[in-house]
Amino acid sequence: MQGFFSVNAVSLLLLALVAVLALVIWRYSATALAGETDKPRFMRALAATLAAVVFTLFSNHLLLFWLGWVAISLALQQLLLFYPQRPRAQLAAHKKALSARLSELLLAVAFTLLYLQFDTAIISDISAAVAAQPAGNLMLHGAAVLLVLVALLNCAQLPLHGWLIQVVEAPTPVSALLHAGIINLGGILLLCFAPLLSYSSPASALLLAAALFSTILAALIMTTRISIKVRLAWSTVAQMGLMLVEIALGLYTLALLHLLAHSCYKAYAFLHSGNAVNHYLAAQLAEQTNPAARHWLLSLTLAAAMVYLVQLLIPLSSLSSAVLLVLAITVLLAPSVYRADKRRPLRVLLALGYALALLALYFALKTLLRQVLPTPEPVALLADVITSLAFAALFVLAILLRYHSQHKAVNKLFIWLNAGGYLDEWATRITLQIWPYHARHTATHQHNNSLQEIK
Repeated sequence: MQGFFSVNAVSLLLLALVAVLALVIWRYSATALAGETDKPRFMRALAATLAAVVFTLFSNHLLLFWLGWVAISLALQQLLLFYPQRPRAQLAAHKKALSARLSELLLAVAFTLLYLQFDTAIISDISAAVAAQPAGNLMLHGAAVLLVLVALLNCAQLPLHGWLIQVVEAPTPVSALLHAGIINLGGILLLCFAPLLSYSSPASALLLAAALFSTILAALIMTTRISIKVRLAWSTVAQMGLMLVEIALGLYTLALLHLLAHSCYKAYAFLHSGNAVNHYLAAQLAEQTNPAARHWLLSLTLAAAMVYLVQLLIPLSSLSSAVLLVLAITVLLAPSVYRADKRRPLRVLLALGYALALLALYFALKTLLRQVLPTPEPVALLADVITSLAFAALFVLAILLRYHSQHKAVNKLFIWLNAGGYLDEWATRITLQIWPYHARHTATHQHNNSLQEIK
């Protein structure tokens, strides 16, 4: 039994995260579902899902890991169908089920290849033996590619993302659990098999291309959405894509930090989404800003100077991470330099102080997590440059969509993005051809229909 389960720094850190999320979501569910006749059924499914997650995190055996992975999706399915009479909830659960079955099949094939290659099912032994394998082992490359596909499916990357957008039909605690926890399992899977991903360049290239495409498109689509829950869902797709990009580049420490921060933020965002109306009204009453090109240039210069000075003390691990930090601080500084009045110097100083505090927190957490999950190798230059250019393009397009959507070309792009690039319609059509779906009617709906016929 000792070899079947493993306790290490990463699993303990993730267990702490699961424990905090479980406590918050459990208490919220107990209050939010008060008066629901099916509340015990919901709480049982929630407990089963959390137990399956913990079981999977500590599994050190391929079969046990796979069984835990299947148990998570089956338990989650019960939560997604808590309101089975809702057609959109049924369709979302149907699409999620198909995605889950495909990921389980691919994961089973990948684990079978690993077992045949190493003649052991102990995950820690497999990870330790990968480095000694000669380059060009097709079985290992095949297993790595399959694991990448499983992660892309589980993280709802485009174009198979529609189920994640549509599961907002489920109760709010389900959305918080899914977006703050379950959706991260794809990244956790790749971090568990990081040596295998580092071994296979084709798998890393596939992950980088798919995740980078999904990150950029999902982030742009998010800017066109009005519904708070739908915006958060698209944000999750983009954030998961960014985390997978970091894993593809070999930035495992940064990916783990991203996973932890995203989980905490999304749990808060969904459970706090009821106050979205108040935030919207406050934003409408606040003064609207429309920075000009010179404001963006000044903010970009200040941000670049700040990141450059900080990285002299603590060097950054890649160009793309530096670009991402510069662009994030630029967005933070732009509103403070926009308004030209006597208080602008004070606003800029406060914004710079806030940005510096965030940078200090970022580097402190990253330094601590480096002891838990280090980044083993330097980032490949070509992949780093491509990623940096993609981040810069995303920044420019986001500004154009936010402040210059009246231009004809930008407006056309806005309309296409508002439709989600029609990717979900295409994916749904193919999904229903593979696995036809028929809406189920509950006994209550059938009773109401009978009453209508009598009348």
